[in-house]
Amino acid sequence: MNRKLLSAVLLSSSILFSAGCGDDEGEEESIDVEGCEHLKEGPAVPITAAATSAGAPAVSNDHKRYDISLVDATGGKGGSVTFAASEEGDYLFFVSEDVPLTIRTANGVAVEPEAVAKSSTECSEIKGRYTVELGVGTHVLTFGPTSKTSLSFVAEHGEHDHVH
Repeated sequence: MNRKLLSAVLLSSSILFSAGCGDDEGEEESIDVEGCEHLKEGPAVPITAAATSAGAPAVSNDHKRYDISLVDATGGKGGSVTFAASEEGDYLFFVSEDVPLTIRTANGVAVEPEAVAKSSTECSEIKGRYTVELGVGTHVLTFGPTSKTSLSFVAEHGEHDHVH
């Protein structure tokens, strides 16, 4: 009888432990859920991208969705926004449209993404997820050229723990 009770306690403990702890794959999926939540629900901030990095509006990793209107650019529509990284580390940029994205430091040095995905099993709204390692400072994000006239954008810090 004691063995059955012990087995039941151990089994329920391991189930609780498994439910509370994510594995490496689960962490990536949960960040997609976080990005998707903001892509779907906002809150939304409408902005218009700038034709050049000069005067480009700022976006942030502040739990907001930025609805970015693109402007006329060489080859179609496009535009730039700025993103200020307050601490160094991985950031994830989610976009609602499959649009080319280039990332540069404020002084023009290209920053290559560590990973790029064009979809998510967690969320059909994600048409692009860019994982980039950024140093502290302002970065210029340039979208396009594309035929799209707008897109939604969400930024998340890679080590971010969101509490609802």
